[in-house]
Amino acid sequence: MSGASTGRGTATTVRLAFDGDWRATVTDSPLHISPRFTGSASVDVARYVDAAERVRFLADTFGSQEWLWDAPDVLRFDKTGRELVGAEFHWPEESASAEEVARLPLTPAVRAGGLRADEVRDFRHERCTVLCRAPGDTVLTCLRDLGVLDEPLDARIGIAPDVALLVQRGAVVGWSLTDPARHLTTTYADPDPDPPSPTTHRLFTECLDLITTPVVDDLVDGEPAALARLQAADKALREQREDRHRADALLELIATYVEDYGKW
Repeated sequence: MSGASTGRGTATTVRLAFDGDWRATVTDSPLHISPRFTGSASVDVARYVDAAERVRFLADTFGSQEWLWDAPDVLRFDKTGRELVGAEFHWPEESASAEEVARLPLTPAVRAGGLRADEVRDFRHERCTVLCRAPGDTVLTCLRDLGVLDEPLDARIGIAPDVALLVQRGAVVGWSLTDPARHLTTTYADPDPDPPSPTTHRLFTECLDLITTPVVDDLVDGEPAALARLQAADKALREQREDRHRADALLELIATYVEDYGKW
């Protein structure tokens, strides 16, 4: 098994392979940065607070990043120590079925760890294509493809609080975010330290339903029931009084769909 050693049935990954035969070594230093689940449908693990700081962050680091219309997942490393210093993960619109989600491996447990690049070299890491939603959306898991479900995982590397990389045969094949509603926020803002309200939890699940398959396909096709759900969610979020910061993040999340389909 490339990049992994096994003892007593538990795989401990030492080196991880990313796309383009690019590799990094697991360290004992995970990032102490709270993830941001933004209205841009991304999970950002970074310290920048505006667009200008993000540009400087990309210029001062190396790794995988976006180029023009190409939008892979972003993992950035310090040029001196080669340590992971930030990441941005996109999550897909394609939702796995309940039967497929039930096949998602629950082991091994998350092992906290950072990453150190084997060399100072840029690479490209393709974004995941399938979203697996745990009951109640308590965990969102994004996979490279459904073939990942055919084999056990080697490891789950917790690179930041509630954010883990999924490893199979020594390669990174996905990532997960635990308690995603807690991490909801608008772009560049830190999440509210207070827990999300029950209303936010309910509307979070509704918004995820609306912008992932199969409901998003119904929106595109102009199905009246789907359009009514979108309009109702938009209205509820605008009228929500508590947990406004997260409500605004959810409004951002569905804004494009409301603009394109919600006013039919």
